[in-house]
Amino acid sequence: MLEYLILFFVSLVANAFSAFAGGGAGLLQLPALIFLGLPFSVALATHKLASVALGIGASLRHFREGSLERRFAVLMLLSGIPGVILGASIILQVPDRVAELALGILTMGLGVYSWMNKELGQDYQPLHRDRKGEVTGAVVLFAIGFLNGSLTSGTGLFVTLWLVRWFGLDYKRAVAHTLILVGLFWNGSGALALGLLGAIRWDWIPVLLLASVLGGYMGAHWSIVKGNRWIKRAFEWVTILVGLKLIIG
Repeated sequence: MLEYLILFFVSLVANAFSAFAGGGAGLLQLPALIFLGLPFSVALATHKLASVALGIGASLRHFREGSLERRFAVLMLLSGIPGVILGASIILQVPDRVAELALGILTMGLGVYSWMNKELGQDYQPLHRDRKGEVTGAVVLFAIGFLNGSLTSGTGLFVTLWLVRWFGLDYKRAVAHTLILVGLFWNGSGALALGLLGAIRWDWIPVLLLASVLGGYMGAHWSIVKGNRWIKRAFEWVTILVGLKLIIG
């Protein structure tokens, strides 16, 4: 029972902050699974599957706001999911420490970049919606998808900032796209690939799913109510914390 309570509380907090900031649930949830005794590969697959519920919880709130752009959503799915599956198929074969260090430095860089650009993501200003811009955006989303499938924390934050910086979304719209499309479809694809190649701790899944749905809904609600300025600050803090976690190990 104590084990389940720890799982529920950690997952609830991690997913609430992730849904508010646009990524980073693995900062707390994945280390907790490892701390409770799961091998890395099992913890990663279990975390990915539970993260799908984050997308469900966030979707329940964001769909009411009508924040998604259909054509843009299709672009994210077609470019990101192949990268996720490729990354998930590779990660179980290679050591991950060097990649985690690099990802940690890059993730902290996202927070610093956002902090130095005070007005970034505060207004909706569509950019690069022509063929060339979409192809470039898709290539980067594929690369982020690869990281999402192969690594543990922070890749949703990469998607959020890329949507803001390249496509001109404000933080509220970017977070909605990240949580729904990355949370549901990218993480679902990664969980399926990892589950087929490795193993999932199925008896923990119900607790993690419940906490993820509740946390996702709560965080999505806060992001809608608080607006872009608060989301930007949360994004910057979470990126720095996730980056430190990945560097420290």
